[in-house]
Amino acid sequence: MYGFIFLKGRSFPQELLNFLQKDEDFTIGFLELYAIQPREFPDVGENPDITVTNVSVETWDDYLKLQYELDSVYGESYAEEKQDQHLRNYQSESIQQILAYYKGKAAGSVDVIIEKGTAEIDGLMVDEDFQKKGIGSCLQKYVMDQFNDKMVILVADGEDTPKEMYRKQNYRYLGKQYELLKISD
Repeated sequence: MYGFIFLKGRSFPQELLNFLQKDEDFTIGFLELYAIQPREFPDVGENPDITVTNVSVETWDDYLKLQYELDSVYGESYAEEKQDQHLRNYQSESIQQILAYYKGKAAGSVDVIIEKGTAEIDGLMVDEDFQKKGIGSCLQKYVMDQFNDKMVILVADGEDTPKEMYRKQNYRYLGKQYELLKISD
């Protein structure tokens, strides 16, 4: 696999797009960067059905099982390989894994990449069976409360991410970056 990243905020030239669209080995996409000061995140209220916690020894099995279920939409081999990545993240001092429960069942998660001045929301996911219940917002609010002294950022897939939700939650759009991937055997 080969990857090319184009200048931030710049689109692909039309001639290049026309050429690449003829070749099925190329994938074109873009990422969008959003940021927010934690105090600007809206109040999500209290929901007694939702509990959010840092992943610990006690919640590790729940977290890993949920991740496997969520990752398996991309194939079982992918989900199995991701288990090792989740363990490495758990052992990293610069990554905080967070788990949300809905009525006692693991329902969503997010990893936070912690840097000196930022906390990056990464891999925010809510099980399809639990979507539209406020779990994603509660996960984000938990991040805002934990890292209230940092700028919170997130990098979103520009094509299938709930961008309107981020704007309603007061995130500021900072820009986008186009990517081109070529898969080769």
